[in-house]
Order: sequence, then structure tokens, then C-alpha cells
Amino acid sequence: MKIKKTRRQFIKKTTLTSMGIAIGAPIVFGHNLPKGVWPVVFSEEPIPGKHPGLSILNDKPWNAETPAHLLDEKVTPADKLFVRNNGKVPEDIDKNSWTLEIGGESVKNVKTYTLNELKQKFKHYSYQLTLECGGNGRSEFNPPAKGNQWTTGAVGCPKWTGIRLKDVLTDVGLKSDAVYIGYYGKDVHLSGDPSKVVISRGVPISKAMEDEALIAWALNDEDLPLMNGYPLRLIFGGWPASTSGKWLSKIVVRNKVHDGPKMTGFSYKVPCETVAPGTDVLEEDMCIIESMPVKSIITYPKSGAVLSEGQTSLSLRGHAWAGDLEVSEMHVSIDFGASWVKCALSKPVNRLAWQHWNAEVSFPKKGYYEVWAKATDSNGKMQPMVVPGWNPRGYLNNACHRIAVKVI
Repeated sequence: MKIKKTRRQFIKKTTLTSMGIAIGAPIVFGHNLPKGVWPVVFSEEPIPGKHPGLSILNDKPWNAETPAHLLDEKVTPADKLFVRNNGKVPEDIDKNSWTLEIGGESVKNVKTYTLNELKQKFKHYSYQLTLECGGNGRSEFNPPAKGNQWTTGAVGCPKWTGIRLKDVLTDVGLKSDAVYIGYYGKDVHLSGDPSKVVISRGVPISKAMEDEALIAWALNDEDLPLMNGYPLRLIFGGWPASTSGKWLSKIVVRNKVHDGPKMTGFSYKVPCETVAPGTDVLEEDMCIIESMPVKSIITYPKSGAVLSEGQTSLSLRGHAWAGDLEVSEMHVSIDFGASWVKCALSKPVNRLAWQHWNAEVSFPKKGYYEVWAKATDSNGKMQPMVVPGWNPRGYLNNACHRIAVKVI
């Protein structure tokens, strides 16, 4: 599959007449446009294959989040799944010639499979699995943390289809010293240097051998979106999305913690012990993020909802998730956490899928309100009402999601 040209690439090769057709009106004085300049209406370019409502945080590489109200579906649509890329999307992808190598010092037999061989040799499985960027919520940290300033929308829970990673690892055979796996993908370093690896992270063998750990080729029964790893990727539900490598071409089984790019230094690590905001933390005092914390979002209504004075009640709904655990309870508050209303909460459709909640709240009089959402995991741990655990890279913010409501 060849990557479709972005709108900007199209504009560079098209005519003023064609651009006028795309805009829906002729470009008056278009002949005066300087060379290399195109109408500003095209400057807000959506990511190819994605919903135009996604908020673009970066285009070099592409990073975009989904506003909470666009995550209302129980199964996240492909065009509404967030994008978190570290390099350039690979070009000229041919899934018929795509291969996956399994190697590393702790495999008994190095093997290479074509995509078709993977589909034919191993049993297929489908799971709804929650995928969340470790930096989701980074924008709320103070002092600010460097990186994409995600708010609430770097999360989704589509249906993934593929084969179990453990079946492939069993096929190649693992040595007794195997402790970790690492991945390599075909994404291209921003420098364009083919010798530079963009990102190569991984998980312990125990996570890799879970039933829900997939080598996936489909999302919601369709090919993976290009921006989300077409034609092959890893999926580890409940852990930082950076462990779920895209454009997957190689898996290595290690006899030590994997040490690929973004596994060392401060990447995807938090202080092993709580520190004061702004503290300089030594690398040896940082621990790798594994299971994500309990969290929830309000998907209806959209923040800024306005009710008339006669409409004193409001139906709410959203999703909640808790890394490797389940969510046991869900509450909402309209008085800044002074009191809480228990919500109806569904069970997950399978392990590591998010859960859906709904509630009805009533407002006593006209004025400004905030609805706060708080989930509790199966170990009894609740979401904090304020930003927790400051860390240098701004990871793991699971503070209550808040929306504004006005009764007039």
C-alpha cells in the first residue's frame, strides 16, 4: 500500500481552479498568490485517515489527541483513535511482502514469518484493549514537563485482531534466561537516517505471555490505520502505548531488560519514590512505567454544556479503565468533590477493556457547575482530585476529569 498524499502535498501539485473546487468557491485574486503559498483555509490540515475533530499537537512527527466528547462510542472508531508517533510513517508499504523476524539472545530458533504465514499458522483472537499514552494528561503538570501537551484524549479502546504473541514465542522456543522482549518497527527517524532506530521498547516476558498480548493486523475488523501501525503492530492493553510497537518488523527476546531507544534514560520512567515538584531526579532513581493507573473520562455531555433553568437534571456517561486491573466503582461530583454520586458501571467485555458508566445528576439552582469523575480500581485505589505524582517527563496524570456545565 502506498501512503495517500496529504492535502498539502496535493495542493502543491494542483491548480487554483482545483483548489477553488475543494474550497467550494472561486479564489478571487488567486493569481496574486505568491509562489509556494496556498490559501490559509488549507493550513489546518487534518491527519490523513483521521477525524477532522482530532486536536493536532505536532506534525513532525504526527501526534494528535481525541477530544473527550468524540470518544463517546463504546468501541473506539479507527478515525477517532489518537496518534502518537515518534518518527516518520514508513512509505510504500506492501503487506504481501511484509515479514516479522523473531530473534534475540534468548530464543532457541531465530525465525522469520511473512504476514500471510502468521495469519495461516496461528489461531486468531480479537479483544477490545485499552491503549493510552503514558503522557496523557501531561499538560496539567506544574512545573510543566517537556513533550506533547496531551490533555485527556490520548486514549482509546478499539477491537484488535491478530495472534497471541505467546504462541509465536512458543513456536521459536524460549531459553530459560528470557526475561524481556523488545520490538523494532519500520518507522523512519526524523533525520531521515535509515541507520537510526526511532523507538524500540518492550515488556517483561510475563506481560508478553498474557492471552491478551497480541501481534495485531486489524482494528475493528479492518486493516490497521496507517497512522496506527499498518500493517502489523503489537498491542499490550493496560500498559503505556509506547510498549505496543507499530509497523512491527522484528521482536527480540532478551536475557536482560531491553535497552533500545526510549527504554533508557528518563523515557517512560517515573521516580521510584515520590518527589517534590521540580526536583532533579537521578536516572538510577527512576523506574520503568508498567501498568497504567485507574482513570476515567466524561464523554457526554461536552464540556461547556448549557441547561435552561427548567432543566435541572442531566444524564452523564463515559468510560473508565485501570491498567492491568478492573474498575470496581465510579462516582461523579457536582460540588467540587464535597459529595459524590455513585454511577452505574458495566463490566469489561474482556480483560483490559475499558468499562462504561452512566449517572443522572440534578442541579439545585442557576449558576456555574463542574462535573468531576472519579474511578476506583479493584484494589481500592481511587483517582486523585488534583494532579498526582509530579515527575520530570509528565507521565501518569490520572486526576479527575472535569467538565463545565452552566444552568441559566
